[in-house]
Amino acid sequence: MFGNLFEEDYSSVSSSQYGSGKKLKTKGLEPPAPREFTKLSGIRNQGGTCYLSSLLQTLHFTPEFREALFSLGPEELGSLEDKDKPEAKVRIIPLQLQRLFAQLLLVDQEAASTTDLTDSFGWTSDEEMRQHDVQELNRILFSALETSLVGTSGHDLIHRLYHGTIVNQIVCKECKNVSERQEDFLDLTVAVKNVSGLEDALWNMYVEEEIFDYDNLYHCGTCDRLVKAAKSAKLRKLPPFLTISLLRFNFDFVKCERYKDTSCYTFPLRINLKPFCEQSDMDDMEYMYDLFSVIIHKGGCYGGHYHVYIKDVDHLGNWQCQEEISDSAVNLKAPQNEEETDDPLVVLKAILLQEEANQIPVDQLGQKLLIKTGISWNKKYRKQHGPLRKFLRLHPQVFLLSTDESTVSLQRSHFPQVPSDPQSHEQIAHTLASEPPGLRDNISCPHWFDINDSKVQPIKEKDIMQQFQGKESAYMLFYRKATLQRPSEAQANPRYRVPCHLLKEMDAANVLLQTRRAECDSANSTFELHLHLGPHYRFFNGALHPAVSQTESVWDLTFDKRKTVGDLRQSIFQLLEFWEGDMVLSVAKRVPAGLHVYHTLDGDELTLGEAEIADEEDIFVWNGVEVGGVQIQTGFDCEPLLLHILHLELSGEGSECEQLVESPHVFPANAEVGTVFTALGTPEGVLLMNSVESTDEECWTAIPQEDMKKTFREQGLRNGSLILVQDSDSDDNSLLSKQGRWTSSMNELNWLQVKNFCQSGSEEKQVQIAVTMHTVVFDIRIKAIKELKLMKELGEMWHLRKMDWCYEAGEPLCEEDATLKELMICSGDTLLLTEGKLPSPGHLKMPIWWYQPERLSGHRESWDHLNCAFSQGSSWGAAPTQGAPGPEPAEVSLLYLGDMEISEEATLAELKSKALALPSVLKLAVQSTSLLRVWTVESKRPSRLLRTGWRQLKEYRLGRRTELCLELLQKEEDLGPRDVLLRTQLRIPGERAYSLAKDLVWDTTRGWTAGSLRQRVADFYSLPVEKIEIAKYFPEKFEWLPISSWNQQIAKRKKKKNQDTLQGGPYYLKDGDTIGIKNLLFDDNDDFSTIRDDIGKENQKRTALEKKKSREVQRTQSSDVFSNSGMPTRPRGPEASLSIHVASFR
Repeated sequence: MFGNLFEEDYSSVSSSQYGSGKKLKTKGLEPPAPREFTKLSGIRNQGGTCYLSSLLQTLHFTPEFREALFSLGPEELGSLEDKDKPEAKVRIIPLQLQRLFAQLLLVDQEAASTTDLTDSFGWTSDEEMRQHDVQELNRILFSALETSLVGTSGHDLIHRLYHGTIVNQIVCKECKNVSERQEDFLDLTVAVKNVSGLEDALWNMYVEEEIFDYDNLYHCGTCDRLVKAAKSAKLRKLPPFLTISLLRFNFDFVKCERYKDTSCYTFPLRINLKPFCEQSDMDDMEYMYDLFSVIIHKGGCYGGHYHVYIKDVDHLGNWQCQEEISDSAVNLKAPQNEEETDDPLVVLKAILLQEEANQIPVDQLGQKLLIKTGISWNKKYRKQHGPLRKFLRLHPQVFLLSTDESTVSLQRSHFPQVPSDPQSHEQIAHTLASEPPGLRDNISCPHWFDINDSKVQPIKEKDIMQQFQGKESAYMLFYRKATLQRPSEAQANPRYRVPCHLLKEMDAANVLLQTRRAECDSANSTFELHLHLGPHYRFFNGALHPAVSQTESVWDLTFDKRKTVGDLRQSIFQLLEFWEGDMVLSVAKRVPAGLHVYHTLDGDELTLGEAEIADEEDIFVWNGVEVGGVQIQTGFDCEPLLLHILHLELSGEGSECEQLVESPHVFPANAEVGTVFTALGTPEGVLLMNSVESTDEECWTAIPQEDMKKTFREQGLRNGSLILVQDSDSDDNSLLSKQGRWTSSMNELNWLQVKNFCQSGSEEKQVQIAVTMHTVVFDIRIKAIKELKLMKELGEMWHLRKMDWCYEAGEPLCEEDATLKELMICSGDTLLLTEGKLPSPGHLKMPIWWYQPERLSGHRESWDHLNCAFSQGSSWGAAPTQGAPGPEPAEVSLLYLGDMEISEEATLAELKSKALALPSVLKLAVQSTSLLRVWTVESKRPSRLLRTGWRQLKEYRLGRRTELCLELLQKEEDLGPRDVLLRTQLRIPGERAYSLAKDLVWDTTRGWTAGSLRQRVADFYSLPVEKIEIAKYFPEKFEWLPISSWNQQIAKRKKKKNQDTLQGGPYYLKDGDTIGIKNLLFDDNDDFSTIRDDIGKENQKRTALEKKKSREVQRTQSSDVFSNSGMPTRPRGPEASLSIHVASFR
């Protein structure tokens, strides 16, 4: 297939024997990598097809779908060889799906390609690079398959596996007549916004009823009049495989843009659908469904990445989590007793027993020994047992070497026998089996894998819970009926039900892959060596240098690294016909002083790989003793160092004026520092050297007299270091002040940038701090505080945080004694200095605010008292809004009380008690914790009411950035789990204003319906229910939305269920919402708004217009910059529709 692409002479010299240039080796296209330890194959991304890969993997791991597709033979689908014939009916899409599934099952490659499949879709390269929605693809692909399979035995494949029905019913309350309409579905679409999880969403869709009453009556055909009625929906027919699409993407009508809902949305591993079905008389197991696939989307609504969590139903993969892999690796590196480790026979036998064929190349045996034990054969065993090949030859009763000694296997007599003791059998199966331990885990429990394009990683079931919320969260769920059982023949058998013609094709593909890998391995086993010929070198100035030209002194040799040192020596002998006497090969290295010889290559039996010879290695060819009559010292200890010596010299003949000069000198690294004076021919004096750790301009350190006997390396000197020589009677700084140009440090230190995120006034916004990898967080914080000029408040008032990916404050650096290396912080990273002391582990530290809405005069006095008491040094969240009375503005007034640290194990009642102890709250003299309400704060407004005082704080899932506010009550209250607290305001007749707010507790036990709320409000204000109108206030929009049963029919869209539930859209009613009440006896207009609302809307329009202008200015400036720099701008193009082209087979 590749012709002569890999055919190279592994012992060839470059065409010019004396050429010094590096030879370029032609490297062919490497074959795809084999599967990793999971034994599962991924799918290569074609540029933007991660959504396609995730869905295809889900279908592939749906064995019933895969086998149904395999059951369709060429007599029904045609043959791909005939696809170009005009008269042939070839169903290309099912055929390419069959081939892809067979490749995923059987071909030994890390990832399969979908190029042929996307070509059958009719997609161009542009469409393969464009991202699309996986939910849209699911419907389009199923439609394309149904069209492709028309007229075959698989025409009902999609209908049989994925089709279900929903029945919508309206029941007349008068005559009990039932009007129903049936809908088909291939997937269920469920809401995410304001829903806690899947079961909650299904309950709202298929259990809750919509009541038609009051001004929203239903026309019954039997009664022939408007009557009260109940509308509901149920699941009539359940498919074997249930696909659920989550509506994570929504549209914000205020900002006029799409957004992704990243709120928490739970879903179970097993779900009981019986409560949502029309018929419930079957066995409970008939309604049980198990989760087997979760497609996950990471990113936003305009782009991102898909990957999928898959349950391996047929046990096709090898499951072993990373920590278990690490543990097993540690166990291999640390055997149970030292005797087994010291015996190479035991170690090598264990390695060979782990090979599938009990056979392995000798080179790989040495590498696996290094991986398993952490130490090479040469370092541990060679001194006692000799080279590896020699050891294998000396034990023929155990090891069987091939004729060319390239491969080794175990003798049959040394295969493990099945022991009678079950415990010992289990130990041998665990340690010597070819499969890792994870494969032998509980075979009855399928395992989960994360398939991310080409990569396949094992995961645990608990990892699925991490995809409940966030920017990386679940987007599609796939369930299978719990009663679906797989045959035992299919377990761990990837060839099960695969057609014979595909088996032959995949087997041939594997043979071709093995051939290509062998050829590629052979081609990659050569490397370049630079031969430095000793007779062409001479030794002077402490190192080796070419005596003639570089081209004559250095030869380039291409050699096979699988050959031995002896083979290399023999090849060089044949090349150097002029050589006489012994030939010694030594590893050399170019250093600033010249060429230096480090160690000699001993052991002709060693391969170059075992001798640790690298590509582009320098090999010095000599007699091992001398070069040009000079005896050569070798090794790392005597490595030549090129140092720069600064010393005084007379400026000219007869001149008494001295000047400081710099001259390079070469010294062996193991020479004494005092030899500097000998080299200069000067009497002993004072030596000063660069301080490697200093960044100041004055960076010289005097070497004490007692350290003159130390070596240059012990003194910390390196290539390029500076040494200053002075007379012993001169001042240490006498020369430094005159020659300051030499005082700059030769070694730049690592640095970090620290940004000031504190509210305290400081001239500096950010500083750079010099650090090393061993600097601890505490030292960085202290340095940052000093350099940011925050010394006057020095203490534990600040802490450091990492900067996250969106340039905001990320996770805090809690361990202040940890080094940068331990925290994996690199040079150039940015840290943020933030106000506040870090809480202890298991504790929460949160700001506490005081909140008091305008109600009765008595409470207004306490509010004024608190405001007066803390008017100095306290700041308000927002100033009171001027204008006509009305509901609270978008930003209510909150008074900061202080920070409070409390354990997550504490209860809400304990939090209230601790809050009462704050100095700010003590002045209010609150009599009991029962007189306090606690709210979370979001967007500077009370958001979620915390109730049930005995619950622990960790159960509320507050998080580390939560803020709380306290509200003072007139009397104690005890809200039940079904009670909703609302702020109600009665509209003043004839005015665009409302009276002061009153708290109303609404019991939602009978449902979150508009009728129930209207009745509760009417009873509270003692008004007839038919004479009131109510509306919910949206402070962020300054808008009122009337609440009525008629208004709930706002959506006559298809599949819109339970419109009367005020928890859902468009009201999303919750604790703390403001409800306006209008008495129709005195005020019958439709307007709920106030003057304050008009002002707020005008301000919003003005702000939006300013932002739009600002964006246009920035866009203009950005386009100018790009046009000036010649870089084209890339505006976001219109979204392209997704389509699959299918021929007609009807």
